[in-house]
Order: sequence, then C-alpha cells, then structure tokens
Amino acid sequence: MNILYKSAVQLYRLGIRVAALRSPKARAWQDGRVDLFEKIKTFRAAHPGYLVWFHCASLGEFEQGRPVIEGLRRDRPDAVIVVTFYSPSGYEIRKNYGAADGVFYLPLDTEKNAEQFLSALLPDLVVFVKYEFWYYHLKAVKNRHIPLLLISALFRKKQLFFKAYGGAYRKMLPLFDRIFVQDKTSADLLQSIDYQNFTLAGDTRTDRTADIAASNKRIEKSEVFAGKSPVLVCGSTWSPDEDLLTAVMTDPAFADWKFIIAPHEIHAAHLNRLEAKISLPCVRFSAADTKYLQKARVLIIDNIGMLSALYRYGAAAYIGGGFGVGIHNTLEPAAYGIPVIFGKKYKKFAEAVNLVQTGGGFTVQNAEELRAVFLKLNNADFRAKAGAKARVYIDENRGATAVILKYIDKLKES
Repeated sequence: MNILYKSAVQLYRLGIRVAALRSPKARAWQDGRVDLFEKIKTFRAAHPGYLVWFHCASLGEFEQGRPVIEGLRRDRPDAVIVVTFYSPSGYEIRKNYGAADGVFYLPLDTEKNAEQFLSALLPDLVVFVKYEFWYYHLKAVKNRHIPLLLISALFRKKQLFFKAYGGAYRKMLPLFDRIFVQDKTSADLLQSIDYQNFTLAGDTRTDRTADIAASNKRIEKSEVFAGKSPVLVCGSTWSPDEDLLTAVMTDPAFADWKFIIAPHEIHAAHLNRLEAKISLPCVRFSAADTKYLQKARVLIIDNIGMLSALYRYGAAAYIGGGFGVGIHNTLEPAAYGIPVIFGKKYKKFAEAVNLVQTGGGFTVQNAEELRAVFLKLNNADFRAKAGAKARVYIDENRGATAVILKYIDKLKES
C-alpha cells in the first residue's frame, strides 16, 4: 500500500500544480498551504493548553462535525479548538468560524508533512469527521498515542474496506481509538470484517437541525413574501432542478403557491439565467421591499447562510443536487415537519432513503413526476401527514452529539 499510496499522493500534488495554472480552486488549494507549518507554530505559541483538532474534508463534513465542535466549546470553554479543511470550498467559507480558535488547511498526506503538522499543532485529541482517511496523518497521531476518533462515520459496501483486496485499507481502521457510526448498515459492515471498536451513535446533523428549527429565527422579508400562501422552499438548487421547477410552477393547479428559490450558486450569471427562466413575478431578496414582496410569486435568495431558517416558511421543500453529484441537506426541512422533494441521486443518503420509505420524502426524475408529486402535496391533509412523517426521522435520530461528547469528556478525565 505504501508505494501505491505515495505514488498516488505525488501524482495528486503534480495534478494540483498543473491545475492551479487555470483553476482558481486548485490555486486556492495550493496557496492556502504556503508557510502552513510556520502559521500553525505561531498560532500554537499564542494558544497554549488542551487542544482538540477537528478535521473535515469540506462543508458537508463540517456540518456533520459542527454540533460536536459547538457542544465542546460550550462544555469546555477553556479548550483550544482547531478545525482543518482539505477543500478550499470548506476553508474559504468557514475560515472565520467563531467556535474555533483557529482554522487551517490540512497539508498533503505525506509522512514528512504529517510529522511537521503534528509537531507544530501538538493536539491532545484528534477528531476526524465522516469520510476522511489520510493514512500518514492517522498513523502519526497513533504513534504519538494521541486519542483519535472518527465521528459521523458512514460506510458503504462498495468501499475498499469491505473488498477482498482491501486489506491494506482495513488496517487504517484500528488506528482510531473509537469510530462513531451514523447507522446500523455501517455498524453491520464493520462487524462483517470483525471490527468491533465502534459505537452506533446516529447522525449529529439531526441534533443541529432540530435546534435550528426550535430557535424560531424569523426573516421579516420572507414573512411578508409568504403571507398566507403555501410556499415551496427550494434549497441549494442547480440548473437541472430549476428547469423542472420553472416548468411546473406556472401550472394553473398551483396558482395559490409561492416559491422561494435559494440557488447553490449565487454569482450574477447564474442568477440572471434563473430569472430569465421564470415567467412569474419574481424578486431578489437583496432588492426586495414590501411592495415587490407582496406582488411577487417567486423570491430568489441571493445570499448565503439563510436557507436553514427559510424552511420555516415552507409548506413543502424541494432539495437540489439530485441530478448532479447528489442531493443536499434534506434534514433541515424535515426538522420543520414539512415534506421533502428531491431528484434521483439520493440513495447514498440514509436520511433521504428513510424519508422516501416512510412517506415523508418524494423522489422525481422529470417535470412530469414533479407535477404529480406536487399535485398530491396540494392537498393540505396529505401534505400535513407527509410532513409529520418527515419530522419523525429527526425525532428518532437525535442524541448522537451527546453520545460523542460524553465519550470525549471521559477521555479528558482518564
């Protein structure tokens, strides 16, 4: 494994250097790691004491780890908390994250980098989130006898750990002192390879989404826009999602509905294309006043950070990404007890599978199927029952954060 792994890492390094000549994301990946070890040494000198290092690949993994990070900050205000990202998209959006004392990039996974990184950071506890398996960093942590956890882990049968030829990858699992898995499928897969050092904890995101829904955050413009109309809140949409939505929203059967669309991309070119597709009266959030809000039937959200609170105004939700790499967060709308619609690429997401199976979620492949689902949800009684089923998933899967924090608390005492 070492030779193949080292070769793959070096090829990746070369690929980044070439891509950085044209790709802003690759350039950000490369530039963000310049003088990284010196920056961390300076940081650590200014932040002595018990340090917990959380590593997330990108934003999705960060959202999994966030409830634990913020719970630790609440319970251990004296602890130094550091968050690292592998992806620029995660780092750039969360580099000023208030619950962390420091936010950095993770260096490329080489033996030398891992040793330099740990020598600079000197963590007392290391927590990796969900999918991250960087061999040399994990090995270096283990060699230093630093407690190492994997939280919100999700395993699938197709992963190399569970293949006959995956022995080298399976050797990474014992490097963790404890693995906290999200679901029974993951637990069963670990048991199938005789790995027992895990805890079936559940999904930490359900704790956060339930807390957000309970916080009762109000958005005045959205309240004015919604009025007494049923609203379909469309979150993290991409162009294929928007094609379906704009094809359906003009149907006379849905004349009573209003639509809030929060696109995944909010740059000017995408927003202009989206507006051009919409034949109903629409307005952007940033330009909206009471007059326009009351007349509009479509409200376009042209900012980041508001979506989780917007679902409060929804009678139903549509979640984007199901015609691309995979759907975005379905838990946020489910926490408000509203039914959720999404595209066909959802089967990697346990919560979405559960929503479909229980009747709280609906998957569609084209505009005709979206119209058919929307017609069902046009019935208030059907809609209420589906929303209640969606909320059940949240209520039945809460508590993972407390389980993990309790384990961390015992580590500090030992």
